[in-house]
Amino acid sequence: MTQQAQTKAKAGAIIVPVTLFEQNCTLIWCEATRKAAVIDPGGDVDKIQAAIEQSNVTVEKIWLTHGHIDHVGGAADLRDALGVEIVGPHIADKFLLDNVVTSGARFGMTGVRDFAPDRWLDEGDRVSIGELSFDILHCPGHSPGSVVYFSKEMRFAIVGDVLFNGSVGRSDIPGGNHATLIKSITGKLLPLGDDVGFICGHGPGSSIGQERMTNPFLTGEM
Repeated sequence: MTQQAQTKAKAGAIIVPVTLFEQNCTLIWCEATRKAAVIDPGGDVDKIQAAIEQSNVTVEKIWLTHGHIDHVGGAADLRDALGVEIVGPHIADKFLLDNVVTSGARFGMTGVRDFAPDRWLDEGDRVSIGELSFDILHCPGHSPGSVVYFSKEMRFAIVGDVLFNGSVGRSDIPGGNHATLIKSITGKLLPLGDDVGFICGHGPGSSIGQERMTNPFLTGEM
């Protein structure tokens, strides 16, 4: 089942929960051009392709927020199926993309492949799809190479597993660091503004303002 995500009028988005991790694979497109990007195809490629067909859009890129198996398991197969480039994450997650098969085996995920993106991303980079443009923020802590895609015009972000509705990303995994993660959130995400809404890697989205006020990891309650 897919769910419609609310962005501003210039964009459309559908969230496709994939794999047993219920990871939010996001299909986002420019309404003016119907050009689209698939963000974090963690698996269930046939399900993602069905959502693309249903939305009547043309996918031109695959964007990755970070290299964990639940976000990248279907990336290589989807790239081959669509004939498009993979963009992101930051090169600090190369060790994860080099070991997709090994990571998949731990969770019984077969048919996944190690791969390299066609372009790594870094702080200050910009990506676009149709008339939509997103600035790249390098936000390590959950993984060393996690990136956030931020549209200043739409006041909207795709944050991967950096920040959640009521929580933050895990840091008790290889390459994770809780202090670094909180620094990424407080130094790069909170300054974006309370009005900025976001889609995260799992569960419902939220806004920067909501998390600033109520997220226990940010209010000092945790």
